[in-house]
Amino acid sequence: MSHVNLPLAVLHSEAWKSSVLARIGGANIKVMRMDATSYPEEVHDFPEGLLVIDGQLNLTIGSENIIVKAGEIFIVPVGVSHAVAPGSTGTLVIFDT
Repeated sequence: MSHVNLPLAVLHSEAWKSSVLARIGGANIKVMRMDATSYPEEVHDFPEGLLVIDGQLNLTIGSENIIVKAGEIFIVPVGVSHAVAPGSTGTLVIFDT
């Protein structure tokens, strides 16, 4: 069993570099620190869940800007290009395969 304080897990980590906390049923559970800088556009061949623990995630999908606040999750479908706009800060948990 593991017990993880997510904000503490990323306190001294490099921004935008995820750490795998666990693998459950073939899925990765990752944690990452956001530092207000942007992150380049990417696309995956798997869905990606983005759960904001604290702070805010500013996503750009096409011409749409999406704000994901603490306590909210956004699911990026397979094959959808997405980027992180400036101003995203806090702790992000990522679910992927």
